[in-house]
Order: sequence, then structure tokens, then C-alpha cells
Amino acid sequence: MEAQKARLTNGPVGRHLVDMTLPMLLGITTMMGQSFIDAWFLGRVGDRALAAYSFGFPILMIVTSVAIGLGAGTSSVVARAIGAEDHSRAKRLVTDSLILSFLITASVCVVGILTIDPLFRVLGAPDDMLPMIRSFMIILYSGVSFVVVGMVGMSGMRATGDTRLPSKLMIAGAVLNIALDPILIFGLGPIPAMGLNGAAMAALLARGAIFTGTLYLLIHKLDMVTFRKPAFAELKKSWTDILHVGLPAAGTNAIVPVGLAVITAMIARFGPEAVAGFGVASRIESLVLVLYYALSAVIGPFVGQNLSAGKEDRIQMSLRLCAGFCISSGLVVAVLLGLLAGFLPTLFSDSDAVVSVTRSFLLIAPISYGAYGIVMVVNAAFNGLGNPMPGVIISVTRIAVLYVPLAMLGVRLYGIVGIFAAYAVANIVSGVFGYYWARSNAHRLCERSASQSMG
Repeated sequence: MEAQKARLTNGPVGRHLVDMTLPMLLGITTMMGQSFIDAWFLGRVGDRALAAYSFGFPILMIVTSVAIGLGAGTSSVVARAIGAEDHSRAKRLVTDSLILSFLITASVCVVGILTIDPLFRVLGAPDDMLPMIRSFMIILYSGVSFVVVGMVGMSGMRATGDTRLPSKLMIAGAVLNIALDPILIFGLGPIPAMGLNGAAMAALLARGAIFTGTLYLLIHKLDMVTFRKPAFAELKKSWTDILHVGLPAAGTNAIVPVGLAVITAMIARFGPEAVAGFGVASRIESLVLVLYYALSAVIGPFVGQNLSAGKEDRIQMSLRLCAGFCISSGLVVAVLLGLLAGFLPTLFSDSDAVVSVTRSFLLIAPISYGAYGIVMVVNAAFNGLGNPMPGVIISVTRIAVLYVPLAMLGVRLYGIVGIFAAYAVANIVSGVFGYYWARSNAHRLCERSASQSMG
């Protein structure tokens, strides 16, 4: 094993971004496909199992927000340490991030298990479903540490510039989960059918495998974990640096589902078919946006390493390339979805009302996907630069200042189409604003970093 080098501070910028994005695209797509297959299997078990799974979805989103936040904090500080050629500091940060993640998730697990019944009553679960939800959530909570610590560890890997290893872990975990699902849900030979609990056990075992593989690679292949006991001041410094980025990043990620809940309530006024149509549209959208999820996962480590190396030109180039790609690919996606707007909804529903709502969404919202991709990229870039608050401001502005108020106005003037138009406007305005803010912020931080180095 040898010390990790700052591999992203030299060589063609575009090539680095492509080489890092493609593995992440494959890994994220596989994980998303696995979640769809999970839901399909549970649908075969019965509506009650699918409903119980759906009640647990908000908890899964919260756990994911925690993981993304801690992962963003880890990736940011580790990438900057590597860019400064400080390998011992990078190892310390990765190790301390794993410890912090475990302590936080262990607390979440204990509190979560103790509050299952009252929490899910508040969420509206009927009393006769609580036993099913309780047994499912106990298994789910037991795997929270595997999920979050594994994701944080993979963020540490990405900080080195290596996205192939995290991608392989995600794919292996998804394949294992898919293989275990039918065995544990429906039973096989001596293994009894466990229904919903079987799906939870499959996820637990798959995440446990990812967790184990992540630790093994960090320790034995990448040499990114230290077993030296830190002084308390050193540990506190690491945790403070990680949470400086991690807490705002988690908050930024949590804003989206809150806004989605408000918008869904607006759409619900048009009836259950409208909600179903919006749900179908959101599912199609999640598949299309996976490319931007992958790109945003790699821009943070890139700008982080180059910030510490004092290479502003490479940061500015990466932002220009990402913006250009988002706009061009977004236009292609908008045209394709516009052409397929009449066909795609029929794959999910036979209801004319559902198909009509989905078609309307696909004719309006995709024109803003390129701008939304820019929002994702610049938010991740702000995290990589160690300055996460602009990303929070952009996300809050996009949802609370633009999307929701414009949707309230639009629904009065144009009905449900006005909501979709508000979404497009919010994305476009936020994307333009965020791009220029990111470029200005990168210039200021690079100048500050250079002056500190000279001082």
C-alpha cells in the first residue's frame, strides 16, 4: 500500500470527470433498479405489505439524508487533505468519519426502536398494521449503521478520485439484495417465507456485505484507515470539520422531500388519479436524473483536491464543462420525453386521468432538467469547496421561495399545469443563479487558500 496521491490535480479535466462519472452512473442505476424490484416483489406479497413498506419510506429518506450529509462532509475534507498531499490527515479524517457515523447511527437505532409505535401512529398507520410495521422496522433500524457507515466509507473512497471501487460495491450489494429477495420473501426449501420481513432481511444482509467490503478496501487496499488512538482535541477537530459540511448537506437533501410533500398535497386536490399520475411522472424523472446524481457525486472530490492544490483554473473548467453537459443533455432529454410523453405513461397505468397528468408533466418539466442538473452539481461543488451554506440557500430558495409560492399561484391560474410550470421555472432560475455563484465562490476561496499558503 502507498499513500494516496492527488490524482485529480493533473491531466485533462474532462477525462477525469467522465472516468469518475461513468462508474457512479452504473452503480447508482443498479441501486435504483434494485429498489424498484423490491417494491415489485412486495406488491406480489400483498397490498398490506406494500403499504407497510411505504409507511417506512420517510424513515428511509431521513436515514439517506444523514448518510448523504456525513458522506459529503467526509468527501470534502478528505479530498482537500489529499489535494494538500497530507495523507496522514486524510487517513485520520476517514477513520474519524467512520467513528462519528457509527455513534450517530447507533443512537438513531436505539431511539428509533423505542419510538416505533408512537411515531407510526403519528404518520397515520392503522393499529392493525403496527405489528407488521414494528417487526419490519426493528430489522431496518438494526441495519442503519451498515447503511450509513458504508456510504460514508464509499465517500472516503471517492475523495481519492476512485469511483470504480464504490461502484463495484454498490452493484455487488444490489445484485445480492435482488438474489436474496425472492428467497427470503417467498421462502425456498428450509427457508420459510418471511414476506415484508424477508425484504428487510435481504436489505440488511446486502448492506452488511457492502459495509464489510468497504472497510476491507479502505484498510487493506487504499490505506485510508488508521488504528492510532487520537487525542480528544484531534478527534473533535475532525468531527467539527466533517459536520461543518455534513450538517448543511444533510439539511439541503432533506429540503426536497419536504417540498415534495407540500406539492403532493396541492395535487391531491385534483383527486387520487392526479396523485397517481404525479407519482408515475416522478418515477420516470428519477430514472432520467440519475446521470446528474452521478455527476454531482464526483464534482465534490474534484474541486476539493484542486482547491487545496491551488488550481483554480481546473475548478472553473470543471464547472463550465459540467454546466455545458447538463444543458446539452437536458435538451436532448426534454425532446425525447416530449416525443414519448404519450407512450411512457401507458406503461404504468391504463387510467386516462393518470396518463393525462403524467403526459402534462413530461411536456413541461423536462425543459428544466438541465438547469436542475446544474443545481445538483453546484451544490456538490460548494460542499467540495468546504463552503456548504450557499448550497443550502440555493436549495431553500428553489423550494420555499420559488417552487411552492409559484405553484400556489400557478394552480389558481392554470390548474395542475401551473404546478408543473412552477417547477420548471424554479429549476431554471436556481440553476442560472447557482452556476454564477459557484464560479464566484470558487475564485474567492482559491484566492483565500493561496494567501494562507503564502502567509
